[in-house]
Amino acid sequence: MDPDLWLIALTAVAALWGGAAGALLPRPAYRFAVDEDSPWQTTCPTGHPLTGPAHGWLGRARCKAPAPTPAPLAAPPDFPASAPAPFDSTTPAPTPPGPTPPTPCTYGPSTPTVSLLTALVCATLALATGVRPELAVWLLLAPLGVLLVLIDLKVQRLPDPLTLPFAALALLLLGGAALTPEHAGEWRTAAWGALTLGGAYFLLFLIRPLALGFGDVKLAVGLGAVLGWYGWGALYVGTFAGALVGSVWTVVQAVRGRAARRQLVALGPFMIAGAYLGLLLEAYAA
Repeated sequence: MDPDLWLIALTAVAALWGGAAGALLPRPAYRFAVDEDSPWQTTCPTGHPLTGPAHGWLGRARCKAPAPTPAPLAAPPDFPASAPAPFDSTTPAPTPPGPTPPTPCTYGPSTPTVSLLTALVCATLALATGVRPELAVWLLLAPLGVLLVLIDLKVQRLPDPLTLPFAALALLLLGGAALTPEHAGEWRTAAWGALTLGGAYFLLFLIRPLALGFGDVKLAVGLGAVLGWYGWGALYVGTFAGALVGSVWTVVQAVRGRAARRQLVALGPFMIAGAYLGLLLEAYAA
């Protein structure tokens, strides 16, 4: 089979995978989007319990909430409430209101938007990486990265149940990819990249704890492993790209008058965006 056809087919499969995985992200994005020290969301905005697969963590971010019960009809003003209303044979008796059909209640980020975004991320990763074993790692980690972006943008928080598995999965899956033929990276540099980037962010956290959270430090471990797979140059490019994207966004917000002094900024989306750009460049060049 023509290599170009293989790449087209692989890209299409990656896009389908990303679209399907992205469709499952709005529910956990809503459940994880809570303030620190608050329990995860267990009900929809109207108070209905979240049910479904995986104890309500998977499923559509949508439920059918019943409409509010209408208030009872008041008695006519000319008669006391205890007196029966006069009966007029020419006027039909009012019928009691029936049950109101349920009103759909949607919550969390838009499912089509998230699905399309995840499909685009997976498709571009497939185009850049080609038929190499590490592509399976990128496709498995990409939806988790999109989920982290959604949560951090919403509540400026990177939950441990996501950042720690992200780092562990990156190192474990890349270790498996290193055992397969035709891979284009090194697990040793991936491990050193995790330690280096995680350590650098930890030092920044100690120096300026108000500038970034400890969740950013944990995220840096996983991103360092992903970028370090392709070497130190990839680690530098991905880290620099994240800082550049964050700086540009901050300047744009300041010019538009939407940035306040000492305003906390979610760093996770910029870190992930920079790692994504660095990964695309290095995977294509590998």
